[in-house]
Amino acid sequence: MPKARWTMIALCFFASAINYIDRANLAVAAPFIQHELHLSAATMSFILGAFFWTYAAMQIPFGWLADRLGARATMAASVVWWSVFTMLTGVMRSVPGLIGARLLLGAGEAGAYPACTKVVSTWFPRNERGIASGIFTSGVEVGAALSLPVVAWAIATFGWKWSFLVTGALGLAWAVVWLIVYRDPERHPRLEPTELTALQLARSSHAMQPDAGAPGPRWGALLRHRTVLGMMAGFFCMNFVKYFFITWFPTYLMSARGFSLAQLGTFGMLPALCAIPACWIGGATSDFMFRRGWSMTAARKTCLAAGMLLSSSITLCAFVDSRAVALALFVVTHFSLSFTSANAWALPTDVAPTPRHVATLSAIQNTASNVAGILTSTFTGVMLTITHGSFVVPLVTAGAFCVLGACSYLFVVGPVEPIQPNGRSRRGRPQLGAA
Repeated sequence: MPKARWTMIALCFFASAINYIDRANLAVAAPFIQHELHLSAATMSFILGAFFWTYAAMQIPFGWLADRLGARATMAASVVWWSVFTMLTGVMRSVPGLIGARLLLGAGEAGAYPACTKVVSTWFPRNERGIASGIFTSGVEVGAALSLPVVAWAIATFGWKWSFLVTGALGLAWAVVWLIVYRDPERHPRLEPTELTALQLARSSHAMQPDAGAPGPRWGALLRHRTVLGMMAGFFCMNFVKYFFITWFPTYLMSARGFSLAQLGTFGMLPALCAIPACWIGGATSDFMFRRGWSMTAARKTCLAAGMLLSSSITLCAFVDSRAVALALFVVTHFSLSFTSANAWALPTDVAPTPRHVATLSAIQNTASNVAGILTSTFTGVMLTITHGSFVVPLVTAGAFCVLGACSYLFVVGPVEPIQPNGRSRRGRPQLGAA
């Protein structure tokens, strides 16, 4: 296999990190924005949730573009777009302005993960796609971990507005490097012919149709498959919990557990730090199981269900008195969600009917997951208003969604193999995952 594949996935890793720093900025700055602009928790929840409306709505358009234009152009356009509107968030002084900036930020960030999935499908053989997905998704956790100390430092030193300008500039710098370095394998000038041949043979060993001839099913036809619906439901449940860390976790530590800003920048980053290796471990575990003779269905589903069930420990955070125990439970939850995430992002490369459907299928499941982002931020804010600042209902609800997500991956998702519109597998037998 070409060694250049690790460079390409490393670029995706850094893009994911910047992506999450930019979207998490507002969560860290939220208490200060609320104080300066005199906003209620409910109003702040609508500002936090605005991002997810356009992020969800633009997933499929960006996935379609990544499948047709390739990862290089799509990723560059996405990063430049969101970086500009990250910077503009820092100059807004009103609720409508903040909501508008977040809506446009969400639209731009929608292209990142479908394009990253496309890179995994293009550059990696099937038995390495779990670890490759784990690498780029671990960038999410690095971004979440760095956003707390970096943004907290920027707020303490310069004020909340400057944090958006600094992180937006990081994205623009990354886009320049991406355009210089990234090429698909068939267009890479330094790839040896033997490396390219080996990669093409490894990719064609998958039961997926080659990217030629008939265009394959439209994205709407994919929604008739039970497997796709199960992927959407499982990802929805996973991100309902995961987006609590992106939106309300800093506020929870400060208001419910009494963390200072300095403690938020140190202890608050522990869940995200521990989640970084979880992405690698989750992807590597399913790849290892597959190489050891497990079916891809058994390997992926075991890791998906186990991770979701363990993450339900977030519910216990609502009932423990010790700050240390509560923080440890959040660490376990975030670790488990990230273990699951690596395998969830690998699923589109496993079940896509053709290479021209990988990014689109990735975008479909991510659309469902980001409806959860809208609900998490809004539901938590409304519950805080109703219960006068109590996080009990949001945390119990999050644990229930973890169990529901495990059931979806186990019982709704069918065989982890390429799907077809007629509901039959590549080997001609009825496909259990088709509706």
